[in-house]
Amino acid sequence: MSDEADAALDPEEGSSEEGGGKKKKKGLGLAALLPTILKFAAIGLGALIFIVTVSVITYNILNKGGKSQTVIPENSPYVGTRPQYNMFGAIGLVRTRTKDPVPHAVIVEMVIAYDLNDNAGNTELTSRIVELQDFVRSFFRSKYAKELEPENEAQLKREIIELLNTQMLNTAKARNIFFKQLETIES
Repeated sequence: MSDEADAALDPEEGSSEEGGGKKKKKGLGLAALLPTILKFAAIGLGALIFIVTVSVITYNILNKGGKSQTVIPENSPYVGTRPQYNMFGAIGLVRTRTKDPVPHAVIVEMVIAYDLNDNAGNTELTSRIVELQDFVRSFFRSKYAKELEPENEAQLKREIIELLNTQMLNTAKARNIFFKQLETIES
């Protein structure tokens, strides 16, 4: 009797016995999870697209369409920096005469600028002091007084740099020439 009482109290159990066991839900597994997975993937993808769009729009607004906020005029004296050089001024004061029919006396004290970290260049320049003095003397001896006027200094400097780098120096490279003194005196 207790079996019948239990059966009367539990209606599901009675019906399951009649059907031959418990009812199983069909479609449990991957097929039932697929719509849920796709829904979360679509939400994630939509959120990613939204974040990227908002970021790009914000960046363009702040950056004014990608244009640089700092505008430097092309003729500004503040564009770039001048390179720094080591200076070699051990050549000293050189005196010579010009090529003119009535020679002018020339007094030159010249400084050679070379690369900042060029230790081999410093060694070469130091070992060639006498040659450099002779070079300066012969260079200015081959010029007319008219060529040694102040408005021609830039041309003189270019010529000296070219001659030093092509004929005189091996490892060191003259980058600039400075005149501490350049005087032409009529005799």
